[in-house]
Amino acid sequence: MEAESQMARGKYAADISTIKEAHARIKSLVHKTPVLTSESLNAISGRQLYFKCECYQKGGAFKFRGASNAVFSLDDEEASKGVITHSSGNHAAALALAAKLRGIPAYVVIPTNAPACKVENVKRYGGQIVWSEPTIPSREKVADRIMQETGATFIHPYNDGRIMSGQGTISLELLEQAPQIDMLIVPISGGGLISGVALAAKAINPAIRILAAEPNGADDSAKSKAAGRIIKLPETNTIADGLLAFLGDFTWPVVRDLVEDVITVEDSEIINAMKLCLEILKVVAEPSGAIGLAAVLSDTFQKNPAWKDCKHIGIIVSGGNVDLDVLWDSLKK
Repeated sequence: MEAESQMARGKYAADISTIKEAHARIKSLVHKTPVLTSESLNAISGRQLYFKCECYQKGGAFKFRGASNAVFSLDDEEASKGVITHSSGNHAAALALAAKLRGIPAYVVIPTNAPACKVENVKRYGGQIVWSEPTIPSREKVADRIMQETGATFIHPYNDGRIMSGQGTISLELLEQAPQIDMLIVPISGGGLISGVALAAKAINPAIRILAAEPNGADDSAKSKAAGRIIKLPETNTIADGLLAFLGDFTWPVVRDLVEDVITVEDSEIINAMKLCLEILKVVAEPSGAIGLAAVLSDTFQKNPAWKDCKHIGIIVSGGNVDLDVLWDSLKK
């Protein structure tokens, strides 16, 4: 029923009106994150780059926008029973924090292979962790059991109009902070971030171009765009642990219609972009947060004549929750 009610509002599960409603709902809760620029990175890329630093968001990632919108959208009776999700990373911590702010329980199903730093964030924000095996079926089975036991409301990490609307508030801020932007490059995984960002950005400036950035080892979105339908991979292999999900039935139509192309990059390019963020921007970006810079520096982007006229590029630095042991190992390679 939730799916039907979301889609009944219009062509997509979110739109500019729900994104503006989300902004009004959460603006006192979230940080208006800064936009950083660097003449050095402009010179390297041959473009004017504008980094929207969601790594400075509460919880260390953009996910708090969608999670807080979803949690504070619930009526009091729904909220009293708590919320539940399954997530290996930033959504888990974001939901725990949003629930804490509302004073309700958050049950978080986490696979046993989740990054330690992200598990610690969930604990820090008071989320009640329930472990699962590192597979989607196991995560879903455990979540279903907890829902039956508690009556908690399930909040999907990305395939939810409330989540998409919350993430779309990034565009409202960014295009106010840097209205000259003519292209956005956004990390893509399940599609909650890029779908919200694209819907808001296109409503503000229909001429703006939207590109997705994705690791080669988890290139389901690129394959989906090429096939014209959702493609799920039998396995994924990338350092970008935040980009392992597959597109959902709410996010895919937006990606299909509004995202111009998907740029895929190697893990080595992502690691190099992380180093540049650290050395030049003085920003700690997790792999999925640095992938937008990796994309704009890639040969795929640099040599494509279709994008040569895009001079002002907004890059979403989606998160900064990096496992420091992994970071040091990566930077040594």
